[in-house]
Amino acid sequence: MSNPLYAVTGASGQLGRLVVTALAQRVAPSQIVALVRDPTAAEDLAALGVTLRVADYDQPATLDAAFAGVEKVLLISSNALGARAAQHQNAIDAAARAGVTLLAYTSVLRADISPLGLAEEHRQTEAAIKASGLPFVLLRNGWYTENYTASVPAAVAHGATLGSAGNGRIASAARVDYAEAAVAVLLSGTAQAGEIYELAGDDAYTLPDFAAEIGRQAGKTVTYNDMPEAAFKAALRGFGLPEPLAGLLADSDVAASKGALDDDGHQLSRLIGRATTPWPKTIAAAVQALPPA
Repeated sequence: MSNPLYAVTGASGQLGRLVVTALAQRVAPSQIVALVRDPTAAEDLAALGVTLRVADYDQPATLDAAFAGVEKVLLISSNALGARAAQHQNAIDAAARAGVTLLAYTSVLRADISPLGLAEEHRQTEAAIKASGLPFVLLRNGWYTENYTASVPAAVAHGATLGSAGNGRIASAARVDYAEAAVAVLLSGTAQAGEIYELAGDDAYTLPDFAAEIGRQAGKTVTYNDMPEAAFKAALRGFGLPEPLAGLLADSDVAASKGALDDDGHQLSRLIGRATTPWPKTIAAAVQALPPA
């Protein structure tokens, strides 16, 4: 088709919004279908001229309607920890029924061997995609730098950051970098079917490096306090994070201490045709967004 339809699931999420926005700069907005659970939460996307369709991973009937007429789908992984494999299976089945010509999926870095606790559901989803017979591309995303800059306000206020990553190196990239990679894959030909991209930032850092950079940008001393996994998880729970998320973050830090989030393959920068966003730049943006002291 000369004007194929592209569908992006989870389009109202942080990554999904960036993908839809970037894609709308490359193709006509009328070719983009933004799949969301609640259209009222995506009025900004509708303003771009894209089509909104209701899609709920837990309601297969909505997925059949959502994928109707679509050629290429970006399946952005659900954030429902513990339920994701089943939810993704529903989306994969609907994509197969719709006869899509490419299914791209946002997995996790080295999902097949990763010690990250969150990798298991990605492994299950990757297996389901391969079993579906659909042409696919796996976007094995590394860590988002924003996962750590979310702690900038507390770090600046208290002069410290917490974690369990020790001196493990983390090759993160900005969320927009991963969004551009997804767009590049959606716009590429079907000859890429079967490709597995291990995506990470060009430059790695340790969490002590990260804390020091926050301090440099904020003009004050910020230290990194390394903690045992259980203590870090308890601290996160004390900050109000729900049990599953606190456990995931603590587990991920421990895995990072063992190299799970490091990568020097530079596949992400090659895919997007530019260097990945420097992590100090993402820190700078977070510091600049702080309210005046």
